[in-house]
Amino acid sequence: MNLLGKSLLAGQPGRSGGPTFRAINPATGETLEPDFHEALASEVDAALWAAAAASETYRAQPGHARALLLEAIVSEIEGLGDPLLQRAHAETGLPLPRLQGERARTCGQLRLFAQVVREGSWVDARIDPALPARQPLPRPDLRRMLVPLGPVLVFGSSNFPLAFSVAGGDSASALAAGCPLIVKAHRAHPGTSEMVAGAVARAVSACGLPPGVFSLVHGGGATVGIAMVKHPAITAVGFTGSHAAGRALCDAAAARPHPIPVFAEMSSLNPVFLLPGALQERGVGIAQGLLASVTLGVGQFCTKPGLAFALRGPATDAFLAALAGAAVNAPPATMLTPGIQAAFLENQAKVAGLGGVDLLARTESPASPRPTEGRLSVSRTTAANFLRQPALATEVFGPFTLLVVADSDAELAACARALDGQLTATVHGNAADLAGAPALLTLLEQKAGRLVINGFPTGVEVSPAMNHGGPAPATSDARFTSVGTAAILRFARPVCYQGFPDALLPPALQRANPLGLLRLVNGESTRLGQPADA
Repeated sequence: MNLLGKSLLAGQPGRSGGPTFRAINPATGETLEPDFHEALASEVDAALWAAAAASETYRAQPGHARALLLEAIVSEIEGLGDPLLQRAHAETGLPLPRLQGERARTCGQLRLFAQVVREGSWVDARIDPALPARQPLPRPDLRRMLVPLGPVLVFGSSNFPLAFSVAGGDSASALAAGCPLIVKAHRAHPGTSEMVAGAVARAVSACGLPPGVFSLVHGGGATVGIAMVKHPAITAVGFTGSHAAGRALCDAAAARPHPIPVFAEMSSLNPVFLLPGALQERGVGIAQGLLASVTLGVGQFCTKPGLAFALRGPATDAFLAALAGAAVNAPPATMLTPGIQAAFLENQAKVAGLGGVDLLARTESPASPRPTEGRLSVSRTTAANFLRQPALATEVFGPFTLLVVADSDAELAACARALDGQLTATVHGNAADLAGAPALLTLLEQKAGRLVINGFPTGVEVSPAMNHGGPAPATSDARFTSVGTAAILRFARPVCYQGFPDALLPPALQRANPLGLLRLVNGESTRLGQPADA
């Protein structure tokens, strides 16, 4: 495919003239053609106002029309074929089988949101019919539902060039909610972003929607990205990335004359608690599973377990020996970007260099290491030391984990209590372990958005029940998820209609229930319409 190296702004390619950059193949260090032009401030401004203008038309589209758009995007992405995967492979170093799976996930979640909006009950319609005879005061007719926020700005993620980028979960949920979409392309995979952006724009056009429904913007996060967060046309932001960048976006959004929500996924260590009975019965298997989870995607998943806790004892000693033996043979692999590798090495050295930390095992370096290679390392410390030094809870984004050995259940609980907010928390235990674990699980419920028993947290299922969020600093708003169908709720707000004639109500709230939604009427869930005199 012939890449233009330009933004795609309300259906039109951006102009040349701004600063340029190139993608880098992390496996070879080579730069990739073409030059990509950062969008000019004037054309970004025009694209954002085009999104605001398109919002009136797009928000009025019924659910089945939004579903058709999402399904059209799937068709266009699938139509890109292998060239999309090949470009993504060149820009990220991710293996082709991984990218095939990620494309399937991207298309699958678009189809899932199409099902959600076609059925329509996600708007959470609530109806309290008028009670004119109620004493001492009558009740007016009250009807409530969710409506779109408006234009949403999504920042593409480095570690998922498809599933968390231009047409990823944030984008799918924003479009499903009825919000025009502006994507700030990630500089690590601009060609992949341009290809997917073309697919989205073609789908928008084929569905007869205003071109302002979608734009892709190239530029720096600290410059173009922050400027878009501050722009009055933007009503919400979706972000996955570092804690520093996420906080910068939150601060910029909060400082606006009219602040807007930022739904940022930023940092998580995903602690794993290994209880004695489980280690006694299957310590070798747990060691293998933990290493597989830590090294999946070269440790560049937001759900990678960066901390593991265990009680001192023979079963833990055997587990640590099995872990060390397996870690030495874990193959190194290419990380996503030179910047990510540099941050990995810096934070790994920071944690390993703190007092009381021992190196348990490290993958041997090959004779000819690749430019952005990541090698697994596992360190060990005591719970007392972990509690003394908060810096030991630094996130190391890459193939690294820290094992913390406690002397007592009370020390283990203290470690859990000291944790910041997390995306996930995991407990491995046999029946006896788990029977004694309610207090630990209660602690972890306060710390994480997803609790896992006898499994590993890496990876998420895109489904209605999934929650991918958690207390700060894992995310900026623990009430929401960025994965699963509930992600749509981030980009909608409730409106109550009081005393409206039926003809002026949105279809979702009309008495006859023409859409057949599941609604809460007088406190009871029903798909039935109301009697004419209700």
